Amino acid sequence: MSKPEQKDIVTSNSYRRLTQRPRLMTWFLETRPQFLLLTPACFLVGAAAAYWDRGRLVPLSLFLAFVGALLGHVSVNVLNDVEDFLSGIDLHTRPTPFSGGSGFLVRGELSPEEVRRLGLVALGGTIPIGLYFIWRHGWGIIPLGMIGVALVLLYTREITRNPWICLVAPGLGFGPIMVLGAYFCQTGHYGTTAAAASLVPGFLVSDLLLLNQFPDVEADARGGRWNLPLHWGLQKTSRLYGVLILTPFAWVTIATAVGVFPLGSLLALLTLPLAYRAACEVPRNYEDLERLIPLMGLNVAVTLITPTLLALGIFLHRLL
Repeated sequence: MSKPEQKDIVTSNSYRRLTQRPRLMTWFLETRPQFLLLTPACFLVGAAAAYWDRGRLVPLSLFLAFVGALLGHVSVNVLNDVEDFLSGIDLHTRPTPFSGGSGFLVRGELSPEEVRRLGLVALGGTIPIGLYFIWRHGWGIIPLGMIGVALVLLYTREITRNPWICLVAPGLGFGPIMVLGAYFCQTGHYGTTAAAASLVPGFLVSDLLLLNQFPDVEADARGGRWNLPLHWGLQKTSRLYGVLILTPFAWVTIATAVGVFPLGSLLALLTLPLAYRAACEVPRNYEDLERLIPLMGLNVAVTLITPTLLALGIFLHRLL
């Protein structure tokens, strides 16, 4: 038997084992759980700001608000996946560990109708949680909830067709919406510390999605998207990427210096060397996918660790 034939058999057997996984596991993987780590990293910032201002947290409110944030993230992941499949984008992307669809729709393991239903059910799960917090704290949560739902439903079909709104929307969702939402669910009002802290994950998440668009520019153009890499070109956008990834560190330094953040917030600066490396290397390697993929991984690490360190620094400063 020739080597190509052996390879075909191995590939076929691997795919057969893959498709024999439990159905529940397929549904779980469709949510793209590896990306859901972003939710606790950003949510913790709002919880830390509430703890700094009040000195305590309400466990039930913390749990319910986190579940609501997680369901919203699941919904946008799943609905984005089905829209990218229907538009044909997923048929032309070059998948990386950090971008591209789940693959279940392309392989026919799940149907678009099933996946869309999962996304809408996840989004619907946020409604009773929102009603609970309206009952507990009043109507102040409604504007955040409405903006959050609009971002989930409109992201792929509308938002990705405008380069500047597409740039801002992810950071708005995981920055001000999630951080202020977590804070409000604890305190019943909005606060300066939370608003200022929300800019850190806001900048980082927008920059995360910006870099993840680099490998998909051709597929995005075919699918009708018009994001910043298509609008400006990769070279110019890569320079903006470098500015945006360093901005949160400048902001933490300034906000701490003027007393908006406690001194412990400077713990977030531990990832500055990683961010600086990414800011320097991406403009040099934006056309080389082999070199870009490790930088995308570095970008993910900065985006996850920096808000976590910010939250940890605020918690520790309040405790001590």
